Amino acid sequence: MVDLELSPEQLQFQQMLREFAARELAPEVARRDRDAEPDPELFAKLSSIGLPGVSIPQRYGGAGLDWIALGLACEELEYVDASCRTALSVHAGLCSTGVYQWGTEEQRQRLLRPLAEGRWQGCFGLTEPDAGSDVRALRTRAYREGDLYRLRGQKVWISMGDQAELILVFATVDPEPGTRGITAFAVERAAAGPGLRTEPIHNKYGLRASDTAIVYLDDALVAAENRIGEEGEGFKVAMSCLDSGRYCVASGAAGTIRACLDMSVTYARQRQVQGQEIGRFQLVQQMVAGMARDYDVARLLWLRAGWAKNRGLRSSRESALAKWVNSERANRCADDALQVQGASGFSEESPAARYLRNSRATLIYEGTREVQTQLAAEYALGYRQDRPVRCPLPAWPNE
Repeated sequence: MVDLELSPEQLQFQQMLREFAARELAPEVARRDRDAEPDPELFAKLSSIGLPGVSIPQRYGGAGLDWIALGLACEELEYVDASCRTALSVHAGLCSTGVYQWGTEEQRQRLLRPLAEGRWQGCFGLTEPDAGSDVRALRTRAYREGDLYRLRGQKVWISMGDQAELILVFATVDPEPGTRGITAFAVERAAAGPGLRTEPIHNKYGLRASDTAIVYLDDALVAAENRIGEEGEGFKVAMSCLDSGRYCVASGAAGTIRACLDMSVTYARQRQVQGQEIGRFQLVQQMVAGMARDYDVARLLWLRAGWAKNRGLRSSRESALAKWVNSERANRCADDALQVQGASGFSEESPAARYLRNSRATLIYEGTREVQTQLAAEYALGYRQDRPVRCPLPAWPNE
């Protein structure tokens, strides 16, 4: 039986998140978005309340909570700003979970612990100029030299890539077998040498206050002991990480939908035309009703995926479906929220335009909506089936 009701502890955690986001993040969001200025203290702020390791067991330095806690954190952060949620998604969903699920016990203590404790910020280096949805086109190479690998290639559109201390990089040790040659490496910036350079990407349409970077690997060094999984397992590592990342995007998108709904309700009750609140007009009600519907759907979809993850079940289908539906609905709700506000929404004085720009990114990264559509079809047709998940995160609370 699927139980999606939040426990008293989860409700308390959610309230703490809302108060934190309103106090520590919200005051500077509009200015940072306008100036395209990432908050250099964002990760430290998230670390101050234990979010980097929220769903990582306590024995590895985490908070010992669960997937629902991570989803709540993503929703509440994106309610304020998607750039804030991106930092947690990439660190906890894509990077840390990959090290936990595929790393050795020694790697969990040495690499996962500083990530979970918030001493290191992590990111995910998969996308390349010619390899986005098509991971098989990955060109970054890894050359083994004794106890080291040399990485040569380039990663692009890497969220938090200019600030992260550890990058989970995917490179191929043998281009001939296709995806079977891809291998995952935990690249430590401090140990990679001058062959690792990062460069921020400017003039983005959305997520302006988020750190997004190009990562240059020109003989960047990584110790063989930092290989995550075996040689050739990198594609499996990447796909399992993307399951977690899509879950974070899906739960975050619910935050955008709720923000659009709350903003639209407030405006529709205050704005008067022809002597009455515009909330009395049927077409405005239609847009508000759609937001209310979409929030309930989005919330149920990400909670279902989290419920499955908490029980150690493979949730590739559930996470992909939640990411597809929730990101599309978030973008639609942001567009409607701007429309409800009319000319006021067209101004940067309103957050509606920021919601619209930011939500557009979720239709592209972590698997485009076209990829998610294809996945949904393949599951429905029986062409794709999920296998058991490797090293699942235990249910709340964990030790």
